[in-house]
This record gives sequence, structure tokens and C-alpha cells, in this order.
Amino acid sequence: MAGRGNPMTGPFYVEGAQPGDTLAVRLDSMVPSRDWGWTFNVLAPNVVDPIPPIAFPQLDIVRWSVDAEQGLVVLEKPTSGLAGLKLEARPFLGCFGVAPPRDQAISTGTSGEYGGNMDYKGLVAGVTVYFPVFAEGALFHLGDGHAVQGCGEIVGTGVEISLDVRFTVQVLKGKTIGWPRGESDTHWFCIGNARPLDQALQHATTEMLAMLTKDYGLTFSEASLLLGQAVEYEVANVINPAYSVVCKVPKAVLSML
Repeated sequence: MAGRGNPMTGPFYVEGAQPGDTLAVRLDSMVPSRDWGWTFNVLAPNVVDPIPPIAFPQLDIVRWSVDAEQGLVVLEKPTSGLAGLKLEARPFLGCFGVAPPRDQAISTGTSGEYGGNMDYKGLVAGVTVYFPVFAEGALFHLGDGHAVQGCGEIVGTGVEISLDVRFTVQVLKGKTIGWPRGESDTHWFCIGNARPLDQALQHATTEMLAMLTKDYGLTFSEASLLLGQAVEYEVANVINPAYSVVCKVPKAVLSML
């Protein structure tokens, strides 16, 4: 499971946050606090066609060197086929969110409408994420740092690492949303968490529909026309107990409204 060795920090009590509000979390900065991270070395069986177990390599932990100053991630001991591999570091949080509804106690290994272990590689510094508040004080938590990761977290990890994180919170009183939303320089996005994968897509699309109709004043038909030709999707994770799908709309499109 993503996040082994990366404990959660929190929960943080946010003064003034009440059920029915929205918590806006601005990710101000994320910097690796050590010069190495680790991953597994084998694709998860559920992301490929059925393969006899004997055909899978032995599951091992592989270390990566992380140069925060240069912004590079490379294998510590690359094999010949990957000797030239250099990845751009894009630190992000795999798991963060608020307390679940109905006083539930849910493992940080999974996710839901409260956020949690979504493992979306787009949750980088500069992004603002919006969570529905279900408990007094919101009880915000964060953890599970990654130096870089592809879509889906398909080996079960990103490059797992600890991060020094700075963030700013704001309570949006009386604004009620159903699922996590986010805003980058280029897109608005909504995240659905569920299994099977199509249900996660449904949650994300429904939340985007709600945003377009309530916040932008579009009719159902108008929002459908816009989404039908401008929507973008990303598969954030297919490893955790709940899968995560991101529904995105470019700000350039929304600026025409």
C-alpha cells in the first residue's frame, strides 16, 4: 500500500470549520527532506491481463536517488536497460483530507468523499484542494509523500519519500460540495473515489456537473455540451481499496463562459 514508512501528520483542528462548510487547502510548497526514496519493482497483477504468478519477477524494494536541487529522480543502481533514465521530480502528497462523515474511523489506506489516499500525481505545490467538511474542526490530516509517480500508482507505490510541506487553510462558510475538488493554474478538477473504476468516474463527473451548474450557472444540457467536448480524465490510482479518477476541465474553456 502506498505510504508505508510515510506516517500521517494531524489531525489538525481548523477553527470555525463546521459540517456543511468547505475546507480550502492551498499547497504552498513541498520539498523532499531526504535524498532517496523507494518503490516496488513489479506491476500490480490487477493492472495487466492474467499472468501466471510464476512469470512475475520477485517483488523487491528498489531505491532511487532524489536530487531536490536539480529536480531529478534516478535509480541508485540502474540495470543496463535503464541506465539513462532520469525523471523530473514532481513532489506531491498521496494522502490527505478531512475526517469522514458519520463519525467513521477509516484507514488512511483508502479514500472517499473526504479525500484520503487518492495518490493523484497532480496534487503538487501551487494547487488548491477543496474538501467537504463533515466534522467540527474538519480534522485535516496529510502524509504519504512521493517524489514522483506515474498515473495509477501501478506498482503499488510512487517514489516514496518524506516531504517538508507548507500549506494554508481557509474555511468557506456555507459552501457545500460532495467530493474533493481542486484548482491548478490550468484546470479545475474533481476527484471521485470508489471501486469499481467506473463508479469513481461517475462520482468525479457528477461533482464536476454540480460545479458547472451551481458555480457557473449552466443548465444540465449546457454543462453536458461543454463536458462532452472539453472534459479530460486521469486515472489517479488503481491500487488502493478505492480507486481514484480525476475529471478535469481547462480554465481556458471556462473563461469563455
